[in-house]
Order: sequence, then structure tokens, then C-alpha cells
Amino acid sequence: MPVVLQLQNAHKRYGEQELLDGASCVLTDDQKVGLIGRNGAGKSTLCRLLLGDEELDAGEVIRSRKLRLGYLRQHNPFHAGETVMEFLQRDSGQPDWRCGEIAWQFQLPDAMLGVPVLDLSGGWQTRVKLAALLLHDPNLLVLDEPTNFLDLRTQLLLEDFLQGFRGGCLIVSHDRSFLNRTCTHTLELSRGQMTLFPGDVDAYLINLAERREHDQRVNAATATKRKQLETFINKNRANANTASQARSKAKQLERLQPIEVAGEEASILFRFPDVSPRQGAALRTESLAIGYPDLRVAAQVQLEIEHGARVGIVGDNGQGKTTFLRTICGSLSALEGELKWGYGCQIGVYAQHVYTSLPERQTVEEYLEYQARPGTTIQQIKTVAGSFLFRGELIEKRIRVLSGGERARLVLAGLLLEQHNVLVLDEPGNHLDVETVEALAEALERYRGTVIFTSHDRHFMHRVATAVIEVSGGRVTSYPASYDDYVYRVQKELQAGLRAEHASYAAHSVLVPTAPSRLGGREERELQKKLRAVERKIAKLDDEKRTLSEQLLQVTTTEEATRLQREITQHATEVSQMEEQWVELSSLLEGE
Repeated sequence: MPVVLQLQNAHKRYGEQELLDGASCVLTDDQKVGLIGRNGAGKSTLCRLLLGDEELDAGEVIRSRKLRLGYLRQHNPFHAGETVMEFLQRDSGQPDWRCGEIAWQFQLPDAMLGVPVLDLSGGWQTRVKLAALLLHDPNLLVLDEPTNFLDLRTQLLLEDFLQGFRGGCLIVSHDRSFLNRTCTHTLELSRGQMTLFPGDVDAYLINLAERREHDQRVNAATATKRKQLETFINKNRANANTASQARSKAKQLERLQPIEVAGEEASILFRFPDVSPRQGAALRTESLAIGYPDLRVAAQVQLEIEHGARVGIVGDNGQGKTTFLRTICGSLSALEGELKWGYGCQIGVYAQHVYTSLPERQTVEEYLEYQARPGTTIQQIKTVAGSFLFRGELIEKRIRVLSGGERARLVLAGLLLEQHNVLVLDEPGNHLDVETVEALAEALERYRGTVIFTSHDRHFMHRVATAVIEVSGGRVTSYPASYDDYVYRVQKELQAGLRAEHASYAAHSVLVPTAPSRLGGREERELQKKLRAVERKIAKLDDEKRTLSEQLLQVTTTEEATRLQREITQHATEVSQMEEQWVELSSLLEGE
């Protein structure tokens, strides 16, 4: 595992804040490292230092001659009118057949290669950036919040790509689920120092808590022993008969020093207002149509959301999740139909980009005073501000100097000072660190009001959502199963899509040089038809096998369990046979 990038005795300061204080780390070309740390700890600064976009105050960044660094750019690298294929060729210098081969890995269909990149949605543009990144053949990737604003399908594709990537990675993300699935190591940046742990972020946080607890127990025992020694020394040092023993005990006392235990960093404390549980429907829609004067996003929306539900809104980017949230909040008028909130519903809203429109000249305290419900005391405001880490002089900071994470925290703090029994949250976890997202999830689980929210953070969705609404294909409907079931369905659709894309690509591609095909047009069409039929059969068998496995967990008799196990084995055998048939048909289409 060759070392490709090192940071040695690094120092970096911004004003009074020491981001790096003699920190060091080593990155190899085979480790996938998740970089975690509190907002403002310096994660993005560290990435810029490693990329050479910023300079250290002191210390050294050592780059191996074998380093081929790849960076997922957050800015727009596309030219006006440039097609996907033109961008990939310009950016990488690779031939069209190679660009097409890599584009296929991210499910970029052949028809899309001729479309102007700027006409695509943000999720598709990210896929194009990833394809361009891979074309440079990097051996170390630096990804700063790669999942922000990506829909589930694109996240899963990125996840699959990183799991199969043979080089090293340094990934900054607040999404614990994404880090756990893609990273083998965890690097924490805290108080100017870096700690590398051989395990995922969950294992690291558990290990950190266990080590802190162990050190605290050792220190308690040490303090008890020191007290005993001090008592003995004080009683016996003046006595000639025991003075030598006292001197010996004094030497023991000098050697008996407590372990330095780094205290836990200040954490955010969310306490949503207590609300009385209510019965019945919090929101009901009838024949609702949403969208804009020149664009109808969805129609015939028939929904009923019960009081106390925590509803996760899911769907691909561009399908209308934010449009739906804006409509139910009243910031966007419905095109037709009815939307009714239940009696006494008091709605609090966190919009996805609200932190960008805050009053720049106000201080933190002034903003919270304005947001607070009548009758709130200054002490209550300062208590909430302190729980969101705006303590001491920080409460006097003007909004214009706050970071994105600080602004997001400020808006959430303002929500806590109002009295709401319904919360509508659009991407509340963006710009928050791992610990803050976790604290928000815990608070929402305790909250007895109604929550309607959307998030690209799968760990957050899994914890918070008790019901799911899907926005897709011009429809907004209650999803009949859990969020985990929704993720499973999307994964199966992606797998089926990859199979279909592979077959289509192998059959039609003129970009990848292959042996001349001996198939006639009619034979080729027949093979494609058979291949699609096999793919549908495999998907159906997979679903049936999963259903049988779920039933097996619930049976109470041996006979029923034996029958289900026999059917599961039969399905597994059939899937294996069908996959062999799929490989054979694919080989025929490729002319092998």
C-alpha cells in the first residue's frame, strides 16, 4: 500500500481559530478514508490544502511522484452548449469509445451523450463529473460532501462506484450511512489534531466513547491511590522509623500521574417545544394539482397525513419534492384542488436555502429575538442560543460572517423558539456535521407533533421517517411500505437497469472495438428480446425470494418453515440458472 500523500506537522490558523496545530496524517492508494469533524473544524480547508489550493502556515504536504489526484468539483466545469460526450473528451483527452465505456458505468445512456450537459438536472451532471473523474485514472480521490443534493439513485451509483474503485479515497460527508458503506477507515479532525482509525465511522465513535470511559475509570482509580499515598506520606514523613517508607511512597506518587482525557466537544442540544398529542388528520388533499403556471408537476394528489406522523418525502431529483413542500406550506399556490390543514395546526418551516436569505446585518441574538414567540425572555433566548453553540461573544456575531453550517443551526434554533405542532423541513441536515444530524434525529424522534420532511441522508431518513410519500412520474402518493423497502426497490431497479444497459450497450455499441458480429439483424433482435425476458424473470424471482425469506422469519411451525426453505432454495437455483443464461445471451450479442 504505497503512501501517495502525507501531511507533516501542519499548522493552519484563521484569525483566532487554530484549524491545524501540528497535525499529521498519511494517505495510501488503497485506503478509503471518511473525514469527520465538527462544523468549522477545518475539513474543507484540509481538502484544499491537500489539493494545493491553499498553503500551510507551517509544516509540509508531501506528494508522491506516483500520485494521480482526482477531485469531485463542486463548481460547474461545463461550457455552454457542450454535449456530454464533448465534455468528457475535452476534459479527459480520451477517445470517444473510452468515454462511452466509462459513461455506461454511471448509467448515462447513449442518447444522453449527445445532449448539452447544462440541460441536465444536477444529479445527472454529477454523474457526468464522476465519469470525467474516472477517465483521468486517479489513484486518490478527494470528495467534499459528494452526496449533498444527490437523489437516492445517484447516491447508490456513487456508492457502488466507490466500493469498486481500486484507488484510495478521502471523503468528507455528514451522511453516516454513506460513510459506513464506502469507507474502511475514519479520520477525525478535532481541536487541530487528526486521528486515523481502522474502521468505519460507527465503529470509531463507539471505540472513542469506550476509550474515554476506560481512561476516566483509570483516572478515578489513580486519584484514589494518590489520596492513599498522600495520607501515608503526611503521617509518616516526620517519623524517623517510617521516613524512608514515606520517601519511597513519594517517589511512587510522582510516577502515578492521571491520563489526559480529551473532554467531549460541545454538542448541540435540540429541545423542540412540547406539544399535546392530537388525533385525526393533520393534512388532507383532494384532487390537488401542484406546479407552476407553465409547468404542471403533479396532479390528482389524494393524501391524508395523520397527527403525530413523521413523513419522509422521497423521489428522484426534479420530480417535485420541494414543489410539494412549498405548496403545502403556502409559499406556492396550488394549481387546482383542495388542501386543508387540521384545526389548530401551527406550522414551522425550514426551507432548503433559507439560510442564504437571512438578514445579514442582524446579530445572532437579534435574529432569535425576532423569531421568538411573544413572552419569551432574554434568558430563554440565550439558553437556546447556547444549546446551538452560540455562547458568550458568539451570540453577538453578525449573520454575514457566519458559515453555512452556523446559519443552518441558527435557523433551526429560531424554529425551537416558536410554538409549532407541525414541522415542514426541506433538507434540514445539509451543512450540518455528523453529530448535529444525529442530535436532530433524536429530537425529532421525541417530538410529539407532526413532521413532514425530505432528506438525502439515508441514515437520517431511516431513523426519523414513520411513513413515506413518493413523488414520481407526475404523481404524489403514499408509499405502501417503509423507507428501507423503498431503498431496496430502488436498488433492484438500478440493478435491472444496469443489466439492460449492459445488454443494449454490448449489442449496439460501435465505440468499443470488438470482433465483427456474425449476427443478422433479425437474430440480434431475437437475442435482445430473450435477454430482456431473462432480466424480467430474474427480477421477479429475486422479489419472490425476498418475500419468502420475510415469511420464513414469521412462521411458527416446522412444516411451514421446511416448505418455505425448500421454495427459497428452488428460487435460488432458478436465479443461478437464469443468470448463466443471461451471461450466455450477452456473450452471443457481443460476438464472443
